[in-house]
Amino acid sequence: MNDSTSAPGRPAADDSLTQPFAGASPYDTYVRASVLNTLQHPLTEAPDEMGFVVTTQVMELWLTLIVHEWRTASTAFAKDDLDAAMDALTRSRRALSALNAAWAPLASLTPAQFNGFRAAFGQASGFQSAMYRHMEFLLGDKSASMLRMHRGDTAVHEALSETYREPSLYDEVLGFLHRQGLPVPDEVRERDVTDPYRSDPGVVEVWRRIYSGPQHHPLLALGELLTDVAELVLRWRYDHVMVVRRAMGAKSGSAGSTGLAWLEQRATRPVFPELWEARGGV
Repeated sequence: MNDSTSAPGRPAADDSLTQPFAGASPYDTYVRASVLNTLQHPLTEAPDEMGFVVTTQVMELWLTLIVHEWRTASTAFAKDDLDAAMDALTRSRRALSALNAAWAPLASLTPAQFNGFRAAFGQASGFQSAMYRHMEFLLGDKSASMLRMHRGDTAVHEALSETYREPSLYDEVLGFLHRQGLPVPDEVRERDVTDPYRSDPGVVEVWRRIYSGPQHHPLLALGELLTDVAELVLRWRYDHVMVVRRAMGAKSGSAGSTGLAWLEQRATRPVFPELWEARGGV
């Protein structure tokens, strides 16, 4: 029996699919799996460190996709292309769900398991993630101090500075609503977009008007999609708090942060605040 003969009950192999490649496989050339699979370098013998490294890297990839989709949505809103914006936001909602699910490998770490490798990452901390900072800036949570932290890496700092100076995703949404004839206040549309976004009663009224209108209106669907995005971001932050609370309690965090207390404070920061406030007046 030669290698191409199948065992009873099994389909015959297609020899054209199993011929050796001249170099890397087309799959590897496209996905770069061989590169990705060389990027995990645990620094201890602790059995849980590999999971920590892989989970963190996977989260960085999901953040990259979310940022890409929010930029796509922002560009579409600026062009008054609601359909394209909604498509990008829908894709980002799926990516956010996957990002949140990525906590699972770390969700039940005990303090002893976490301590087995915690010292190895020294001053490294999740709040140093440049891609997460892009995400926060796109949500309107701008911070000059967080931007300044990345000055030592020129390419990262320049890219993050661009996101810092540009209107946020929510700024673009409000500009779009204004062009649809809704009374978004001038002081909101003309504000310094490098400042953190703050809730405005005029914008609350805009969303209240949308939610009081026809229940199948495209702008109400937009509001609900943005609310989904906001809720998933808030859930990600809360899950982060719970993972840290379970693994290390109230100990000080790495890189000089207060750890759990800092995360709890960050978790309460609003995302698209007027969308939540408007619901009480509908």
